[in-house]
Parts: sequence; C-alpha cells; structure tokens
Amino acid sequence: MAAPQRRLGSSILLCFLLGILWEARAGQIRYSVREEMEEGAFVGDIAKDLGLEPRELLDQGARIVSRGKKQHFALNIRTGSLVTADRIDRERLCGRISVCIVNIEILLEDKVKIYGVEVEITDVNDNSPLFETKETEIKIIEKEVSGSRFLLPEAFDPDVGINSLQSYQLSPNHHFSLHVQRGTDEAKYPELVLDRGLDREEEPVHHLILTASDGGDPVRSGTVHIRVTVLDANDNAPVFTQSLYTVSVPENVPVGTLLLTVNATDPDEGINGKMTYFFRKMTQKTSQVFGLNSLTGDITVLENLDYEKSSFYDIDIEVRDGPGLLDRAKVLIKVLDVNDNAPDVIITSVTNSISENSSAGSVIALFNVHDRDSGENGQVTCSIPEHLPFKLEKSYGNYYSLVTDRALDREQISIYNVTVTATDGGNPPLSSDTHISLHIQDTNDNPPLFVQTSYSAYVMENNPRGTSIYCLTAQDPDSEENGRITYSITDDSVHGAPLSSYVSINSETGVLYALRSFDYEQFRGLKLGVTAKDSGDPPLSTNVTLTLFILDQNDNAPEILYPAYPTDGSTGVELAPRSAEPGYLVTKVVAVDGDSGQNAWLSYHLLKATEPGLFSMGLHSGEIKTARAFVDKDALKQNLVVTVTDNGKPPLSATVSVTVVVADTIPEILSDLSSLASSEPPKDSDLTLYLVIAVASVSCLFFFFIIVLLAQRLYQWQTSKILESTSEHFQNIPASEFVGIDGVRAFLQSYSHEVSLTSDSRKSQQAPPNTDWRFSQAQRPGTSGSQNGDEGGTWPNNQFDTEMLQAMILASANEAADGSSTLGGGAGTMGLSARYGPQFTLQHVPDYRQNVYIPGSTATLANAAGKRDGKAPAGGNGNKKKSGKKEKK
Repeated sequence: MAAPQRRLGSSILLCFLLGILWEARAGQIRYSVREEMEEGAFVGDIAKDLGLEPRELLDQGARIVSRGKKQHFALNIRTGSLVTADRIDRERLCGRISVCIVNIEILLEDKVKIYGVEVEITDVNDNSPLFETKETEIKIIEKEVSGSRFLLPEAFDPDVGINSLQSYQLSPNHHFSLHVQRGTDEAKYPELVLDRGLDREEEPVHHLILTASDGGDPVRSGTVHIRVTVLDANDNAPVFTQSLYTVSVPENVPVGTLLLTVNATDPDEGINGKMTYFFRKMTQKTSQVFGLNSLTGDITVLENLDYEKSSFYDIDIEVRDGPGLLDRAKVLIKVLDVNDNAPDVIITSVTNSISENSSAGSVIALFNVHDRDSGENGQVTCSIPEHLPFKLEKSYGNYYSLVTDRALDREQISIYNVTVTATDGGNPPLSSDTHISLHIQDTNDNPPLFVQTSYSAYVMENNPRGTSIYCLTAQDPDSEENGRITYSITDDSVHGAPLSSYVSINSETGVLYALRSFDYEQFRGLKLGVTAKDSGDPPLSTNVTLTLFILDQNDNAPEILYPAYPTDGSTGVELAPRSAEPGYLVTKVVAVDGDSGQNAWLSYHLLKATEPGLFSMGLHSGEIKTARAFVDKDALKQNLVVTVTDNGKPPLSATVSVTVVVADTIPEILSDLSSLASSEPPKDSDLTLYLVIAVASVSCLFFFFIIVLLAQRLYQWQTSKILESTSEHFQNIPASEFVGIDGVRAFLQSYSHEVSLTSDSRKSQQAPPNTDWRFSQAQRPGTSGSQNGDEGGTWPNNQFDTEMLQAMILASANEAADGSSTLGGGAGTMGLSARYGPQFTLQHVPDYRQNVYIPGSTATLANAAGKRDGKAPAGGNGNKKKSGKKEKK
C-alpha cells in the first residue's frame, strides 16, 4: 500500500509543477531544432500557435523583427511555418553554454502587436576532441620516483553534453599509466603517472599516444603524440606562488596597462632554476587582447577591452625551468562594465501621416530600445518633449508605442518632428535621439473667412463695361481642395432686373466686374451678397455683404430754365425803366444741374453786353441788376449773353441771350421799336393803323385772360370746397400762373391814356409819360420783385403774375411797330405770349432742386421753391402807390 501512495503523491506533485511551468510559459512560444539543419528546415507552426490561418499572417503583415542582427530563422508566410534561414552552428552561436536559446520577435503590422518566440538549438556531435598541438614533449628526470605525475595536454571539444569530451586513453607501454583528474568545473585533466623508474641510458625517449574520445554516436576522437625525454636529475620543479590569480579591470582601461604579475619559484640553480612563463590553452582571440612577458610574468592589455564582447577571461599559465619541469596556474580576469554605450532606438513600425481628426490613442510608431551596457548602465528610459500632443506607452519587452494624446489641428501645426530620447541609468547618463516626422492630413473643418463682415466700394458713374470695380478675398486655413475657394453672387434683382446683369464675379479670384455703365442719376448704389465656398466634402461657405456706391461725375451740363428758349424762333425780352436806379433787379437767370454736390454748384457770368458796365451779374444768384443809372446815350435795346458754369472737373456750361428793353412808357417803347424796325419813318396813316391794330390786339388778349382767370378762380373755389382735406394740392401750383388784378388795373389806366392819341399826335404833340405805368419793384420782368435776390447763393423764386402781362403788352406793341405780324405769336412777337402764358409753369421742367448746392447758404432750390409756392402773387398795389405819389407831386 505504501508504494501506490508514494506513486500517487509523485503524480500530483508532477502535475502541480507542470501547471506552474505552463503558467510561466503561457505567453511564450518555444520550439527546438537541431544544429546543422539544412536551410529551410521546419522549426514550428507559427500560424497554428498564434491561432491564425496562414493567409492571415500575410494579411496582417507578419514579419520577424531583426533589430540589425543576422537572422537564423525565416517566416514562411505561405505555410505559416518558422523555418531555418541558414545552417546553424550551435558552437559558434552559443559556445560552451549548455542550453542555447535564440529569441525571435514576430510583429503583426496590422494589429501593431508583437510576439516573442524562443528556439532552442540542440547539439549534434559534429566536433571531434582536439588537442592544442599534434605533438608534445615531456621531460622526466631519470631520478623521478615511481608514482610521479606529469600533466598531459588537454583536448577541447566544443560540443556539449554527451557529445563533449568524455574520456582519455593512453597507448600501452611498460613505464607509464594514465590518470584523469576532474576539476571543479567538471573539466578532465589527463596526467601521466610514472609506474616504473626510468633509465636514460637504457631508453632515453619514450613515444606514447594519448587519445581523447567523446560520447557521441558515432564516437569522435582526437590524438596527440607524447614524446617522453628522460633527463638528468633535476630535483625541483618551478612552483607558482598562487594557483589562482584574480583581477578586475574596467573596460576602458588604456592599452598597455599592466594587469598583474604572476610569480613562480625554483630552488634549483643554473639552467635548472631558470624559469620561463607561457600562456597555455590560449585562443587566438584572447592572445590578441592580453600579452605575457615570458621572463617577468607581467600580463598587460594589448587592445581595448569591451565588456559587451566579453566580460570574463579564463587564462591558464605555465612556468617551466631549464630542464623542462613545470607548474601551472590559472588567471581569472573580470572586465567591469563602464557606461560607454548609448541606448539604441530601433523603429519597428512607423506611419508618416495621420488625419487631424484622428482620435486620441492612435498609434504612430512602434520602436525598441536597447543598451549593450549592464546593470544600471543598461537600464533605459524613453521620453518625448512635453508640449507635443503625443505620449509614450510601454509595450512588450523593451518596446514602446508613440500614440496621440489629444486632438490634432493641422491649421496650427501641419508637421510634427517628434524627438524620442532614450537615456540610460549610467553616471553620467548617455542618451540617443531618434526623430520621427509626422505630417498631419487636412480635413475640411474651417469655412472661408472674410476680413470684414461687410464691404463698401465706390465706382465712378459712366464706367466702361467690363471694368474691375472691387476685389473680395477670403482666407481658408485648410489645404488643397479644402482650402480652394470659389466666389459667387447671390441671386437678387435691382430695379426689376437681375443683379447678374449689373455685376459679375470671377469665381477664382473674387474680382468684381461691372457688366454695364452705371448712371448716378438713375440710382445711387447696389447692395449685393457674395458667397465664398471651399471645395471640401462637404463644402463650407461664408456670406458677406458688399455695398457698391455710385459716385457722381460731371456729365450733365447746366440746364437753363429761365429765360427759356422760344420754340417759335423769337427772342426773349426783359423790360427795365429808364429811371431805374443802380442795383435795380432787371431779371434773374434760373438754371439747374442734374449732377450733385460740387458738380451742381453753378456760377453765373456776364459773357457779353451791348453796354459793358451797365449791368452786373450775381455770381451765384444769377440776378442781373443795373450797375449804374441809364443815360440818354444808352441804347434802347441791350443784348446780354450769360454763361452758366458748374463746378465740375472739367466744368460744363450753358449760355443764354437776354434782351433788355429800356423805356418808361408804352408809346416810347413802340416809338423806339418802330424806329429800330425801319430806317425810314412810316406814313402817318400807316402809324395810326398800326396803333389801332395793336390796341385792338391787346384788348382782345386782355379780355381773354380775364375770362381764363375768372374760370380758374371759379374752378379753384369749387375744388377747395370738395377737397378741403387735400388742400396741399394747390400749394404745388406756382403763384406765377395767376395774373394779379392790380396789374390789370394798371394796364387799363395806361391803355385809356394812350388810346386818346390820334394819328397826328405823334408829330404835333408828345404827351407826358404816365407815371402810373412805370414798373414797380414787384412788376419788373424776370423773377418776382417781391422776392429780392442776393449774392448769398439763394435761388430765384419764379412768380409770373404781373410779369406775364407786361411781357404780352410789350410783345403786342413790338408787333404793331413792326407791322408785319399779328398778336398770335408768329415771327416778330418775340415769343413773349407763349413763354409768359399760364400754361408755362415750373411743373413742366424736371425737379432738380434736391441736387443743387447753394454756395454760402444752407438753402437749396427745394427750400426756395417752398417759399415761392407759399407766397401770394404780387399785385398792382405797388404801382398804385407809386403813381399816387407822383400825382401829388
């Protein structure tokens, strides 16, 4: 019963140990392969052990990470197997290490995941035991006693385990036997044992064969020829003071440094006591690093030590005296690590670009860090600058991942040059930098932006078609298509026409073009919307408002409203009494300009006059006044040419001719005009006839106007009763349309006086002028006398009440004097009745008052017109008062 219980306990213990080992190795894949296998030999099924199909290895970009080292294995993507990449020599790869492990790192690019694989290289018996030399000589003094031992050459077999050196054999002889001594490191040291005393005279030399064999199958062996020379007696062999010498030296020790001195003693004298030192079992590599002075025993450094190549040296030293007696010692040289290697950073996987809308935690690069130093000198930490939107994450083994830490913005930074710094723990620490350049790919996350929310542009009217008038520019910080901007005008209409018929925009440059010539007098400005849209997917856009102001250009010449040009070919006539004093307002020239601002600022100049210096011209008012009193030598008919000029650049102007007739009475006017019309005096009968016709014509015209006036007054009375609430309508009718009653009465008085003249009266007697006929200040021609003009820039107040009647009387008289036409207004009437009739009002001319700027005054033509419309028409009261005073005199 005890035996089964012990077996059950052993099984449970074995399962427990296997479970622990399985948990320890669960994350590690391990294979085993013999050395010296052919290239391509199967090692293990990677795909199966990773739980993948062979095709998935190809799709996920599986590869072996080399880290700059030669790879002895390859990954067969087609079959998913791990195979050998060349013939593997275990002895060259691992030396005397009992277990030879090769670590492989397999990277899956797609998942950015790495797996570790261990492959054990098992030994095969491919090496035979070898001696250092083919022949060796041992000198034994003939006095040597039986049982003495002499060291024999050792064999070296690079194989391990059973395939390594297992035994020595000595060829059969009569004097010697073989003894194998085992050292502390399980090494076997053969010794030649003297069984029987030697006699040099009998046999001076003995030839022996030492064979070394391993335990492989088949067994391999090596031999060395031992030549035993029998010497004369040398009683003492050299002896080292220490059997083991130990020294520690830093790897950066200078070349030529003395490490230590070995020392041996030999009590013999002469050649038997002269000692020589040798390296024993010295490899070629070690002999290049250290040197031994054969006479002094000094061991020096021949070349730079490197801890990373070899950290420990085991050297055997032998000392011999003259006859050949010897002793052996061991020297252990330990190389101390110095922080002389900076960490290596090997980038395993990296991406060169990433979208700016990538989420935090996106992997940018995977890299491995390694330091060939040991201890703290080989402990490596990685870091990146703190201000970057990235961070490092520790991955498998010494692998690190560079990932995004927060959102990226290409418009702020489009390229990141990330410096990964690997620093070891040495003193002083060493570090190395690796640079990763990362381009941020653009996404359409910014709309086009204008500098201003609204724009204003100014264009001079009469611009040529197709002229560029403004340029709108928007900025989009995105790149390529996301930042390519196109411009367009939003649909709208202006004065019933589509906006696109007025302006267009270059979709690439944002330059606005005028499609037609603008007219300031037609409209003053345009308001349009412009859209800037990028070419992203989806596109983003921004709207902006552009107000286009039309600037006035001096393209309208002044238009003269009064005196108007007659349509019947006659010439306008203004009246002035001969008794007028200086400063008497003869008439007023009224002009307007369709332009605005200074382009409509008008100035009046007297360009030409029959009597220079007789009349003066108001520069800004247009008033023609007498500059001095009339004299007898002044001509009855004064011709004045007035030019009206605006203030534009260049200025535009218009001219008008004004005829001023100077007379105190109608007979005098008729007489003077008759004398001017004919160089020969007419007959008395003809004159009488002409006078009768003239008076009759004037009478008929007078009664016609009385009827018209009464009808108009009656109509106004009826209208006022019906439209009392809309009385403003009559305020728009100028007072000049109505004839003053006082003016009619003055005319009747003049007419009753003059009609008493006979045909002979012209010759026989001359009646004194009727002072009642003379023009009062309210009756003078041109503009109303009750509205005195000034030079301050006020505009004329056109009231045609008594002025119309006076002009008609003068026109009729002129026609009677000429005797060539009737009162109907044909040629010779000078067009007065047509110009001064009630049908001629300011309602028949364009209203440009809002365009006129009056220099020296805040008033405009509209204000003056308002005053004019609100003033009652001038009557004949002024004439009555004046004539009454004269009668008293």
